[in-house]
Amino acid sequence: MLKVEAPGGAREILLHACCAPCSGAILECLRDSGIAPVVFFSNSNIYPRAEYDLRLGEMRRYAETMGVELVEDEYDHEAWLEAVRGLEREPERGARCAACFRFRLARAARYAASRGLPVVATTLASSRWKDLDQVNEAGESVCDNILFWSQNWRKGGLQERRNEVLREQGFYNQTWCGCEFSKQINP
Repeated sequence: MLKVEAPGGAREILLHACCAPCSGAILECLRDSGIAPVVFFSNSNIYPRAEYDLRLGEMRRYAETMGVELVEDEYDHEAWLEAVRGLEREPERGARCAACFRFRLARAARYAASRGLPVVATTLASSRWKDLDQVNEAGESVCDNILFWSQNWRKGGLQERRNEVLREQGFYNQTWCGCEFSKQINP
């Protein structure tokens, strides 16, 4: 499997996690590369709350299996709605997604800074449904005093391993990003 090195040679990072399926191979890769991730579940975009709870439960289960710390950010769907107001009809990979990424990664960056973690990465960069440049631009725009790791988590066999971990773990594998606007546009 792919061996990686975190920016600045960091041995501990904050990994913003969108869901367990996208996190599986990345957590293995980090562990096998000698990097200790703190998983940060910050996904106020997910709606309804039952969907959020289902995805969080899967992430908790996998983090426990992997022996990594999981931190749950406050679920604040109203704040997220405000962050994407006016962009509700945007297509996937459009301006709504960019605003959503900035919202979630800004929260991750603030948490990382409060914990003294020097690097933020995100599992959003593993999804074939997301625009990698858009994810990286969002991360770089909000990580002021810490480094944003713009790793392409789709390469080096990680996409294939993602699918294997998904099957091995029997993860709930959602078919949309989680926000109500994505589900309405892409049912």
